[in-house]
Amino acid sequence: MCDQDHFEEDLKKYSRRDIGTLAAAGIGAAMMLPKVADAAEVSGRDVEIETPDGKCDAYFVAPSSGSHAAVLIWPDIFGLRPAFRQMGKRLAESGYSVLVVNPFYRQQKAPTAANGANTSIAEVRPLARSLTPETHTTDAQAFVAWLDKQAQVDTGKPIGTTGYCMGGPIVFRTAAAVPDRIGAAATFHGGGLVSDGDDSPHRLIPKMKADFLIAVAENDDQRDPEAKTVLKESFEEANLAAEIEVYPAGHGWCPPDTRVHNPEQAEKAWSRMLALFEKALA
Repeated sequence: MCDQDHFEEDLKKYSRRDIGTLAAAGIGAAMMLPKVADAAEVSGRDVEIETPDGKCDAYFVAPSSGSHAAVLIWPDIFGLRPAFRQMGKRLAESGYSVLVVNPFYRQQKAPTAANGANTSIAEVRPLARSLTPETHTTDAQAFVAWLDKQAQVDTGKPIGTTGYCMGGPIVFRTAAAVPDRIGAAATFHGGGLVSDGDDSPHRLIPKMKADFLIAVAENDDQRDPEAKTVLKESFEEANLAAEIEVYPAGHGWCPPDTRVHNPEQAEKAWSRMLALFEKALA
């Protein structure tokens, strides 16, 4: 995953320097995301959400009229930033009420990475390590409860959740913490989904009710090729639908501001997510 020692090594193989140069120059992530066909008019705002540990700063964006299925987005280790705001806006334009959270609110408000996705892993690693399975769970419960109070959210429809990099395990814990509300879940280059520990995210699958999309980076798969098999078998035993695929792209390929962003494979993953939501959040 993104906080392991091989991050810089993998950059040599997967770095898209044209994307990194644009991001470093301050060119907006919106310019790197394809437009949504028949996009809904949306409005977004910064919000604060009460949790057992304080107030979480977040970004909420939804179609300007009506109520819609909600989606909770957990960012990668670089946190809530312009790229994830744009990703949230793009998803809202497809008809969802979207909450993008700052998972590190206990330490500081967003932005939590000084140089966005170009920040060194060493600088943000302590933030990631400050989180625990317990904070994942209590945060998930608080954020889902907040969403269900918003006029833009149709509480008659299930909620979706997505997570990138370190957000992958949080997605699993969200689906297990609020199983009666989470109907669809997607992880993109999620790290640490399977381990030998008793608190491994995959051990929570029997508690879930959601359909899953798990998009795996090829370099993550190369380092732990058995993980996808364990996940497949675990979902089958729980009788849950799960699309698990290894993508020909490096860890971190989805957010448009990363140095390993792969536009073609990111669009494929995005389209599979939309297909999942269309089916499971209806």
